[in-house]
Amino acid sequence: MSATHTPIPLFRLLLCGALVVTLSMGVRHGFGLWLQPITQAQNWTRETFAMGMAVQNLTWGCAGIFSGMLADRFGASRVLIGCAILYALGLVGMAYADSPTTFALTCGVLIGMAQAGTTYPVVYGVIGRNVGIERRSWAMGMAAAAGSFGQFLMVPVEGWLILNLGWQQALAVLGAACLLILPLAIGLREPHMGRSQVVREQSIAQAVKEAFGYRSFQWLMAGYFVCGFQLVFIGVHMPSYLKDRGLSPEVASYALALIGLFNVVGTYVAGTLGQRLPKPRILSAIYLLRAISIALFVLAPLSPASVYVFSAAMGMLWLSTVPPTSAVIAQIFGVAHLSMLAGFTFFSHQLGSFIGVWMGGLLYDRTGSYDGVWWCCVALGVFAALANLPVREAPITRQPAAA
Repeated sequence: MSATHTPIPLFRLLLCGALVVTLSMGVRHGFGLWLQPITQAQNWTRETFAMGMAVQNLTWGCAGIFSGMLADRFGASRVLIGCAILYALGLVGMAYADSPTTFALTCGVLIGMAQAGTTYPVVYGVIGRNVGIERRSWAMGMAAAAGSFGQFLMVPVEGWLILNLGWQQALAVLGAACLLILPLAIGLREPHMGRSQVVREQSIAQAVKEAFGYRSFQWLMAGYFVCGFQLVFIGVHMPSYLKDRGLSPEVASYALALIGLFNVVGTYVAGTLGQRLPKPRILSAIYLLRAISIALFVLAPLSPASVYVFSAAMGMLWLSTVPPTSAVIAQIFGVAHLSMLAGFTFFSHQLGSFIGVWMGGLLYDRTGSYDGVWWCCVALGVFAALANLPVREAPITRQPAAA
């Protein structure tokens, strides 16, 4: 990328990166807890709430491409600062939105833009630029695991805030909490980024053309679409699905917390295995195991025990796709445009999220059941497992530039 520069110390890099992801992803992980309080208070349908979340995920995906470009060019720190402020504004605006349009603009557009600049593509870009290939997958797994532990902690906190402060005040408190990302962004500052002497092998346009013309990148994007569809449907709609089936709200809170807890183990294991095994095979196994887990959950008699077993299994597989996918992209294309290329794959993820969360609300309002979407998750999981098999993770061969 450039002449030599002093890397960020590994401990500081992982600590600040993990805490940023903890706050950003932790707040988001509990959004399903707000579905019923908000729809009941505002007299909205679940499709209205689901549409706001769908807009959020689609905005997140679109904005992630551009936040990745900015982070690759100027460093992650500036992007994190701007998006932390957007996050706080979006949460407060979501609390006081009085119409579906305002809700879609605050919960959807503002928070979607904020998440684009405070989550994995931007943080992993910093890791990719500061950690060598021999430890990169492990470091990404460590950051994801630490962030996942934060998600485990945040869900019960969010449930407690809703119960004791009310849903509006709870959102305002979370908005203030997101401002803690500001000092953490300073710890991820890369002084060499944005300087004129930084030389790149490729322009942005060349990097994009190369990636989209490479079949392995296309398969990775297809798999990430499925990942988004499955996870956001489950995260947003499972609490209401469980309540509809007669289980208490506490079961849903514990289920989301278990997903966050076991996600710690799953992301760390995936990142560690990525240093030893072919990463495309790891991804195929994750998607296949998801399909099996969802099918068994739908077929088994529903009880708190079955919910907890399912949540633990899905937690192991939840964000375990992230370290191998990001590491494969870095290994194939290098790190100069890592945040941007990760942003493109994440756009595919968020397109799947948009369809999954919206379809869940739409089909529920039309049929009174989530069953069709559960089985769609199973079929897509099998597809993603097959799609990752032909991915090649060897560095791409580039023609030397003409003299």
